[in-house]
Amino acid sequence: MIQRRTRGTGIKTRIGNHTFRATGITAYLKNKGTLEAAQHIANHESPRTTKLYDRRQDEISLDEMERIAI
Repeated sequence: MIQRRTRGTGIKTRIGNHTFRATGITAYLKNKGTLEAAQHIANHESPRTTKLYDRRQDEISLDEMERIAI
């Protein structure tokens, strides 16, 4: 259903329920939430599973990008 709804939006990235799960867990952890609480909220048995949805490391700061010299 999610993919069907996003088809007409022009978004090229595949979006599914795991996309929203990762976004929610990442936002929670960015706002100083604990991994243990995120695990409980997501109903994961293992914290390793919850860590798979943590996308905080995917963001690159502008300072890091400015280090690239051409």
